[in-house]
Amino acid sequence: MKILTSLRNPKSKTPSSRQTNGGAKDMTNGDPMSLILGFTIPTLIGLLFQQFYSLVDTIIVGKCIGVHALAAVGSTGSINFMILGFCMGICSGFAIPIAQRFGAGDYESLRKFLANGIYLSVIFSVVITIIVAVFCRSILVLMDTPADILEDAYKYIYIIFLGIPITFLYNLTSGILRSLGDSKTPVYFLLLASLINIVLDLWFIANIGMGVEGAAYATVISQFIAGSGCLIFMILKFPILHISRSEAAIDKHYMSLLCGMGVPMGLQYSITAIGSVILQRATNSLGSAAVASITAASKLNMFLVCPFDAMGATMATFGGQNVGAKKLLRIKQGLKDCILLGAGYSVISFSAIVLAGKKLLLLFLDAKETVILNDAYKFLFVTGLFYFLLAIINIVRFLIQGMGFPRFAILAGVCEMVARTLVSFILVPSFGFNGVCFAHPAAWIMADAFLIPAFFYVYKKLEQVFN
Repeated sequence: MKILTSLRNPKSKTPSSRQTNGGAKDMTNGDPMSLILGFTIPTLIGLLFQQFYSLVDTIIVGKCIGVHALAAVGSTGSINFMILGFCMGICSGFAIPIAQRFGAGDYESLRKFLANGIYLSVIFSVVITIIVAVFCRSILVLMDTPADILEDAYKYIYIIFLGIPITFLYNLTSGILRSLGDSKTPVYFLLLASLINIVLDLWFIANIGMGVEGAAYATVISQFIAGSGCLIFMILKFPILHISRSEAAIDKHYMSLLCGMGVPMGLQYSITAIGSVILQRATNSLGSAAVASITAASKLNMFLVCPFDAMGATMATFGGQNVGAKKLLRIKQGLKDCILLGAGYSVISFSAIVLAGKKLLLLFLDAKETVILNDAYKFLFVTGLFYFLLAIINIVRFLIQGMGFPRFAILAGVCEMVARTLVSFILVPSFGFNGVCFAHPAAWIMADAFLIPAFFYVYKKLEQVFN
């Protein structure tokens, strides 16, 4: 792999050169558990607030517009994840060589990766926006979106997709900051964006009566504020990122390495999402009530699994920096520590579902909608029962990506896609909504069966490279 070639002979500089790093954090020295916790907690707070203003969208849409509007927004979830997940995966991949160069102390190459990553992000964002804007309605029709919610679903997701360049702006800047060990700054701007999103939601929907379009505009505007804030902070506070004219040159070698990391990570999200799209189509066939149940449960589920996402983001940076520094034993210790954290949180989160799941679902649903409420709780309960499997996926997959093997993420995504597809074509037609409930656990089991042995393969491969 190209990334392995670049790791054999890094242009390492002395550790003393780290004095110009601004607020960057070195994760190649110190207690792994303390570093992981110190990085994960701020990342978690950011993810929680990101989900928070997504929850606000859902709550306001459900309460102010109605259950059909809620189903319309929810029916776009899988296609939203497929497209925006690809964008986020690309940005995460672009940040990994930066983390590795930071760990190696090679700041000149770091800035060259940064410059070429910006060029590629502009190209990808423009091309993707044009393609999805043209085919958006056709995709919703192919997904068998119920006729009574199709128009609202299109209005919502079309606006979200027009904001793809803004998605790149935030995810690239926040990914770069995290690659340097700064997991706090993106959180601060997300806090601000979340508050603005709530105000805009209430203004656009409750006061002006814009409908689902208002929720979409509020999301895009808020993300623009967060992304712009991260960009300005990077320029002002990180001298290490100041690119010289020679470093800003377009370099095919660096672009190739970036695409080799970013595109596989983006495809991993999209391939995983293809299974979700197929599952969404199967769910749509059950009617808008089933869609509303899954929408409400999924929104709460996404909130509950944020710690797993934070652990994944942490391990990508931890793995990237320590591979750059050639400290493989720290990677193995960090993996053990993070899995321990994942196991503990899995127990806590499932207990919360058992004790307060139905009450929390009332944030999105009216108590009178008893059938929808019971189905939503059933989905949440079954999914939560298998949370530890999700913890393993996020921790191991992102660690492998940070270590420089993004293609394994694609194969893990294929495993998830196959599992959800089998559930959609076998369990859902036979068992209806009950079949939908087991889609995520089936996907996690299959992905873990691949990822666990993949980690040991990757580890041995790097041992051979560094020895």
